[in-house]
Amino acid sequence: MTLIYNIFYTLAKFLAGLIFSRRIIHPERMIEEGPLLLAVNHSSFFDPPLAGTCSRRGVYYLARKSLLKWPFFGPLFPAMNVIPVDRDGNDMSALREVIKKVRDGNGIVLFPEGTRSKDGNLQPARAGIGFIIAKTLAPVLPMRIFGAYEAFPKESKGLRFTCITVVIGEPIYFTKEDVEPGGRETYQRLSNRVMEAIAALKLP
Repeated sequence: MTLIYNIFYTLAKFLAGLIFSRRIIHPERMIEEGPLLLAVNHSSFFDPPLAGTCSRRGVYYLARKSLLKWPFFGPLFPAMNVIPVDRDGNDMSALREVIKKVRDGNGIVLFPEGTRSKDGNLQPARAGIGFIIAKTLAPVLPMRIFGAYEAFPKESKGLRFTCITVVIGEPIYFTKEDVEPGGRETYQRLSNRVMEAIAALKLP
């Protein structure tokens, strides 16, 4: 972790516990070494730090390039392991950077749905995470965040104090046979498999 990453990691972890009584179910399932895709449902701005602070190592995140223009925080994002991506999500340079980071043995937070849910319900998966799986064969750790939508939904202008729980699933491992024959249909099939694993996670 860089110094800046460590500062914000520690702050996010502290605030998540203080404000939202954040719980982590099955923390022992977290993979702390080697390539890893953290596949998480997406319903709130809080999802990236909530997912990232479940890991003891620094992980990477995708974020819209426009966020780098924010005052104060924008210039800090690169030091916080943020990989900028075009808003339409079809930024091949960003995908290549993600694949490189994963092949180098890093973990990265990805949202199979691609964008935040408007109503808190799970959305269909997009093919992007399937593409990354096919190119890296990295293990996928499904995670589901409960309560983040209630705390700060997409269209909200105010914070709501509620309990947040992160449930970590069993890792999914892929083989070369799983990613054949390649192409968009294969990528979508892989993404659907990940999304099904997220959907299967329930509150204890």
